[in-house]
Amino acid sequence: MGKTETWKENLTWLAALGQPPLCTTAGPMEAAAYEVEQFYRYAGRREPSFRFVCEKGAGESWRLVKKETGEIEIHGGESGILYGTYEALADLVCERPLPEGVQKPFFNLRMLESWDNPDGSIERGYAGRSLWFEDGSLAFEPDRIRQLGRMLASVGINVLCINNVNADAPARPLIGEALPEVAALASILRPYGVRLMLSIDFSSPVDLPDLDPASGQERPAPGSADPLDERVCRWWRNRADLVYQAVPDLAGFLVKADSEHRSGPATYGRTHAQGANMLARALAPHGGTVVWRAFVYNCMQDWRDTRTDRPCAAYDLYHPMDGEFAENVILQVKYGPFDFQVREPLSPLLLGMEKTNLALELQLTQEYTGHQKDLFAMPPMWQEIFDRLGNKKLHSIAGVSNLGRDANWTGHPFAALNLYAFGRYAWNPVRDPKDVIRQWIRLSAFLQESPEEEETLSELLLRSGRIYEKYTSPLGLGWMVNPGIHYGPSPWGYEFQAWGTYNRADRNAVGIDRTESGTGFLRQYPPEIAAQYRDPDTCPDEYLLFFHRLPYTFRMKDGKTLIQRIYDDHFEGYEEAQKMQRQLEKLHLPEGIRTETLERMERQIANAREWRDVINTFFHRLSGIPDAKGRRIFA
Repeated sequence: MGKTETWKENLTWLAALGQPPLCTTAGPMEAAAYEVEQFYRYAGRREPSFRFVCEKGAGESWRLVKKETGEIEIHGGESGILYGTYEALADLVCERPLPEGVQKPFFNLRMLESWDNPDGSIERGYAGRSLWFEDGSLAFEPDRIRQLGRMLASVGINVLCINNVNADAPARPLIGEALPEVAALASILRPYGVRLMLSIDFSSPVDLPDLDPASGQERPAPGSADPLDERVCRWWRNRADLVYQAVPDLAGFLVKADSEHRSGPATYGRTHAQGANMLARALAPHGGTVVWRAFVYNCMQDWRDTRTDRPCAAYDLYHPMDGEFAENVILQVKYGPFDFQVREPLSPLLLGMEKTNLALELQLTQEYTGHQKDLFAMPPMWQEIFDRLGNKKLHSIAGVSNLGRDANWTGHPFAALNLYAFGRYAWNPVRDPKDVIRQWIRLSAFLQESPEEEETLSELLLRSGRIYEKYTSPLGLGWMVNPGIHYGPSPWGYEFQAWGTYNRADRNAVGIDRTESGTGFLRQYPPEIAAQYRDPDTCPDEYLLFFHRLPYTFRMKDGKTLIQRIYDDHFEGYEEAQKMQRQLEKLHLPEGIRTETLERMERQIANAREWRDVINTFFHRLSGIPDAKGRRIFA
């Protein structure tokens, strides 16, 4: 039996820097000096030399200056020098020129949000158990947390939320008796410029005693979570004081309220602005931020109701409140109006809130994109999102974590690319996906002796997301997954449920009319965007069935009928997945990575085959229209 690998043998894109320090460094400058020494050990040389120039007020920004002597000066604030060090070392490994000029982050908060539960499980996690929870308590390996700090800092991620947004009673100790453990975790990550954030349960004051932060004396719980009740306001002020005594640099609280059966301000007839602002006032004296998720919709919809449209919900609720949120509140908005489907248009809420701090929410964990069994490199998807945002300046960005306790951190060895790429795009969203993928491959040292094989893997990863899209839900429909687990095909699995996730397919047509003559969702977009989507002939194919209900005989831009396009995409998606498998088999990957990758590829092929056959059979049985190419469909 072969030796089981440990995380210390899976250093991800930090392969050139070796193991983390044996103890926590004093601060970012010391962490930067350690990384330079590690690079010298790896490179077997003592050049180039580095000099750190700390500049007061520079914060996270940095600039690199290469002197005539070959010395590299790294100018910036303390965190900026650490970021600049990682950039310089990565450029040396990848043999890239050093960037010129001052480098500043595009987003203020670059948040990795973990859906970890105190029992050690991870909601929508596909890489093992939690890195820091087990059996209801915080329990972590300090060395591994230091390595995580290095990983996050090396790509500029500066906030880690450690617990599930669906925070309930087991998570409440994080703002109470478990604060010493929270402080210990924060102290390990602090030298890497990473601050903790905590998800809180908005209903906590209903039954959790009030605590005096000075004496620790308990008072009765308010018995309510009404944000306009002074007893509730005092409860949160006291809790905030207690939390910040333990963790003075806590980034703030993350909140999911009035969503998917969770209570919130609406329970008391209050607005979300009133709820968020109450928390914001409690955090303001400590410099803390409230990140308020805008994932709110009617999750008890009657499937017979064709006028209520879930994508409309967030805009309808929050747009009237634009300008009402406090300065230290950030409204966190998923990139699409649904829920991280393979293909969604940009959420109109991201374009419609001019007076409110916004955070863009992405999902690294592959809930709807293959569970880290199927390959799905996300940089091309994210580039499209940023292209659609155009010049829109958002305050912050969040990514739902794909990390877990597996030795390789992310389940699939190549899923680490999505964490690396998230950090890179969070620092600067103007990037070529192919360059990001190539850099990750080189830094991970998978194929360092073969530029040709690096190029093969890069091209394979670049098209992996499109291949997954082709063999799953067609043309922007979404939701054709097995309910609950969200893996594998089930065309009507969600069709008659209460989640607002319908495709309305029948024998004549498929899709939802979201134009002004349908649900009216299109009205939420600026006129120039609405005009593009309004007409099926100008609507991009990838969103066609999201915005329109069309007959199977509708002619696509390439001349094919709609039904033939569905058939072709699914047959081609399966064939392209098989091609990826053949290419991976030829790569000279390290043994452990090769074995894991090919095992998961076998599962992906089986999944792609099932998707192909189920979706094609589903539409053939409904429409009665055969495949023009005569391929086998299980009618």
